[in-house]
Amino acid sequence: MCGICGELRFDGQPPDLGRLGRMLHRLERRGPDHEGSYSDGPLAFGHRRLSIIDLSERSDQPMHDAELELVVVYNGTIYNYPELRRELQGAGFRFFSDGDTEVILKAYAAWGEQCVERLHGMFAFAVWDIRRQRLFLARDRFGIKPLYYALADGELRFASNTQALLASGGVDTDIDPVGLHHQFTLHAVIPAPRTILKGIRKLAPGTSMSIDTEGEVRERRYWDLYASRPPVPRSEEEWLEAIHESLRRSVRRRLEVADVPVGVLLSGGLDSSLLVALLAEQGVEDILTFSVGFEDQPEEKGSEFEFSDLVVERYGTRHHKYNIPNEQVLTRLPEAVEQMAEPMVGQDAVAFYLLGERVSQEVKVVQSGQGADEVFGGYFWYPLMNAESGSDLERFAKHYFDRPHEEFLEMVTPAFRGEDHTSRSIERLLAVPGADTFLDRVLRMDVTTLLVDDPVKRVDNMTMAWGLEARVPFLDHELVELAMQAPPSMKLGPDGNDHKYALKRIARGLVPDAVIDRPKGYFPMPALKYVRGDFLDFMHDILDSQACRERGVFDRAYVEKLFTEPDRHFTRLRGSKLWHLALLELWLQRNVDAVA
Repeated sequence: MCGICGELRFDGQPPDLGRLGRMLHRLERRGPDHEGSYSDGPLAFGHRRLSIIDLSERSDQPMHDAELELVVVYNGTIYNYPELRRELQGAGFRFFSDGDTEVILKAYAAWGEQCVERLHGMFAFAVWDIRRQRLFLARDRFGIKPLYYALADGELRFASNTQALLASGGVDTDIDPVGLHHQFTLHAVIPAPRTILKGIRKLAPGTSMSIDTEGEVRERRYWDLYASRPPVPRSEEEWLEAIHESLRRSVRRRLEVADVPVGVLLSGGLDSSLLVALLAEQGVEDILTFSVGFEDQPEEKGSEFEFSDLVVERYGTRHHKYNIPNEQVLTRLPEAVEQMAEPMVGQDAVAFYLLGERVSQEVKVVQSGQGADEVFGGYFWYPLMNAESGSDLERFAKHYFDRPHEEFLEMVTPAFRGEDHTSRSIERLLAVPGADTFLDRVLRMDVTTLLVDDPVKRVDNMTMAWGLEARVPFLDHELVELAMQAPPSMKLGPDGNDHKYALKRIARGLVPDAVIDRPKGYFPMPALKYVRGDFLDFMHDILDSQACRERGVFDRAYVEKLFTEPDRHFTRLRGSKLWHLALLELWLQRNVDAVA
C-alpha cells in the first residue's frame, strides 16, 4: 500500500527531478514509512511506502532488478504472491526480498504484459523495461487502487492521486464539460478515462497501458466480467454453499497476507458484520473492530452503534467506538475534501476520513464491506428499476440519475451546456453483451464502472490519507465472477424485493437477527444531508465566494433556488443537491486554485 508517481519524456530531455519531488510530497500521506526515487534516461519514478508485507528495507521502492533490467513502483497487495513466488522460483528466478513487490517484477519478466492476468489482488503499478525502453502501467480489475495520468506533448506523468499531478505543474485545469455532466447526473461518478479536469485522465480498471519513448501509447483491456448463467444449473443451496466458501476464502486471504495486524471497519450493517462473523467462523480470535457515529438530526440517526454493539457482544471483539460531534465535522470538512483525488459527494467520504484518522493510530490494515451492495443487490433502487417497464436506460435513469438532463442545463451556465453525455454512456454500458437479464446488466455495470468511482474511491482516498490500507473482500474477483453467474433470485430473492438475499441466508445464525432484518442503512452523516445552521452558512460562503462566481460554472438563479429551500432539493439517491454544488466548488478551491 503506497503512493506512486513518475514521468516519461518523449522529447529526449531528462525528467524534472524537482517536479518528481513535488509529486512525492503530495503522496506522503499514502506512504509515511519510506520515500524513494529512481531515474534512467527519459524516465523517473517516485514512491512513498506504507510497510505492510516484508517490513524490511529489501522491499523498499522503487525496486530495481539489475539482472532483469526492470524497475517497478507499486501500490496495492497481491494476495496470491506466495503461490506465484513458488512458481517463479520453480522457473529459475532468484528472489532477494520476501514481499509481493518483487513478485510483480519477476512475473513481468516471465509473462510480459499478460502478468496482470495472473495477479490476484488490488494494484496499480508501473514497470520500466530498461532494455526495451518501455513503460508498462496496470490497474486491478475493479480499480480499487487509483492510477491517474497527464499525457501531453513531450511527456507522460502518472500518480496515485490528482493532487500530485497538479503539484507537478503544467496540467490543463479547465473543467471537462463531459466530466461535469457525469459529476452532477451520475452521483459524482466520472467513468474512466475522464476526470473533472481536461488535463488529467485515469487508467480504466482491468486495463494496462504500454508507452514507449516515442510517445506511442497502447491500451489493452485484460479482464471482462460476464453475468450469464453457467452451463450446468445449480440449486439455491448449491449457490449458497459456493458463495459462502468463496467468501471464507476471500476474507482469509485478506487477513493472512500481512505482516501487521488487520482490523475490521464495523458499521453495524450486514456486510461488515458478516466479515467479523466469517473471521470468527474460521477460528480467528481477538478481532479488532472500529465504529464511528455522528450527531442525530430529527429525520435521521447519526450512528448505527445499536447494531454494531450486537456484533461486538456476540464475538467479543476488541472494539473501538468513536462519536464525532458536528462541530468537528464542519471544522474538518475542507481538510477531508482536500484529500479527495476527485470530488466525491457521498456524505460518508468525510465519515471515512475521520474514522481513518482514529483507526490508523491502532492498525495499518482493515477489512471493509464495500462492494457487497453492488455485487449482491443491496440498494433500494434495484427492485424499483427491476419492476419498471421501458428501455434499460429509462429504467435505470428514473431511479439513479441525480438530476435529469434538463435540470443540468438549468444548473450550469451556457458555456457548459451540451449533450446528454451521461445517458449516452449508460446506454452503451448497459448494451455490452454478456449479461442475461436487466438486473444482470445493471449489477455488472455497477460493479465495473459506478462502484469504482464512488464507494471504492472514497474508501481508498479517505483511509490512505492516514496511511491506512483498506481491503475489500466482497471485491475478490473470483467471488464476483461467481456471484455474477448466480440468478437474480440470489440477489433480490424469489419475490424480487429482498435485498442481498444470498448474504442474508449465509449470515443467518452467524450474525444477530436484528442486524440481518433491519432496514437497509447507509453510513450516516445527517448534517451533510439536511443542510442547516452552520453547515448552511458554510455552503453559502463557498457558493457565494468570488472564486465561485468568477469560475462561472453554476447559474446563479439555480443556486439561489437551492438556498431558498435547501431541505426540499434532494437527488433520487437522497443526497443534498446543495451539498453537491458546494462540494465541487470547495474541491476546486482546495486542490486546483491552491496550486494555480
